[in-house]
This record gives sequence, structure tokens and C-alpha cells, in this order.
Amino acid sequence: MNAMVTLASPSVGTSVRAASAAVLDPAALSVSLQLMGSQALLFYRLDEEECARRARVSAARLDSLDALQTLLELPVDEPVDLASLPARLRAAVRRLPAGAADVDCREVTRRAVRPLTIDLAVVRASATGWRGGLEKAGRFAPFCRRALLLDSAPPAAEEMLMEAAFYGIGVLAADGESVDMLLEPRPYIPRRHTPAAWCFIEEFHHRIG
Repeated sequence: MNAMVTLASPSVGTSVRAASAAVLDPAALSVSLQLMGSQALLFYRLDEEECARRARVSAARLDSLDALQTLLELPVDEPVDLASLPARLRAAVRRLPAGAADVDCREVTRRAVRPLTIDLAVVRASATGWRGGLEKAGRFAPFCRRALLLDSAPPAAEEMLMEAAFYGIGVLAADGESVDMLLEPRPYIPRRHTPAAWCFIEEFHHRIG
């Protein structure tokens, strides 16, 4: 593996997957995309049932924060009497994209859920540019676990690992043809479910097509 680690390289993806086996689902898929201002390697799992449901009903894209906020205020697969909702929410329900919910004159039943889960986002940096790499990895904090892939072991490893641990960011380092996990990323535990986080997932789902 040369000095310039390229996240789009299949061999790099394989090496990162092997090094991250302890934190990844064996069935996770991966893709390299330009997201959040940097190239990132993302490992994710599709919700096959939700993807099939959307295809079956020809669901429209869910790319509106207002629509996602409306859905988050409704339980999944449970009919709700429209008369029990505030006027604001009743009006918002009527504007939901096709396939997001079943709505009739009396009830609304939310159907849409997130189409996938992102398990890990990996960004790269040089061994001496790790601070900038941590900043880039940190942009994914609202959405998933994060890790930094270094081109080689850093000269100030102890300082770098302490700072990465503080932010919960994992650290991987290229070593010849392999990749070593120097620090595991902290588990992703969202404090709350937000329309912005869901919107990120929808955009990612649209990008991978």
C-alpha cells in the first residue's frame, strides 16, 4: 500500500474492513463517496424490507426536513386518528410525499423508516495531518461511528490517540499492504432522532442509488 492511501481503492476497502471487523456487521456493504466536504469510505446496511416497500408503492423521495419532522412525530405502523392531532400536524400529514404514510379521511399510518444504517465513516489523512483528519471525521458525529485512516503510523502517536479517544474517533493506520486498528471508534448512540440526521441518510441512499 503506497504512501497516498486512496479510499476509493477496493484493496483499501478490504483492508479497512478486515481491520474494523470487531465493529462492523459482516454483511455490511461499503462505498467511497464525497460527503461532508471530504472523501469518505462508508460501511452501511440496507433495510431490505423498507427498500422493498418503497419500490412496491413507488414512494417519492424523502428529502424535505419538514416531511421528516412530521414523520418523526408519528408512530410507525400504528393508525393515528387525525382528529387527535394538532391542526399544524394534520396539515403537515396531508403534504407528506407519496408512500411515506397511508392517509385517509380519518386516520394516518406512518410507513416510512430509514432505508439503511451507516455503521462507520472513514476519512483519510497523512500521519502528520491527523488533526485535520480528526476534524473531517468529526463532521460525521451526528450520523454514525467515525474513524481516521492514516497513511502510516503517526510520529506523535500517544498525543494523537488521546485526542481521537476524547472525540470517540477510531484510528486506523496503513502498514505495508495491510491496515491496523490503533484505536476502536466509540459506539454511535444518538441522543435523539432528528430530521437532519434522517435527511443525511436519505441523501446517502439516493447517492448510492
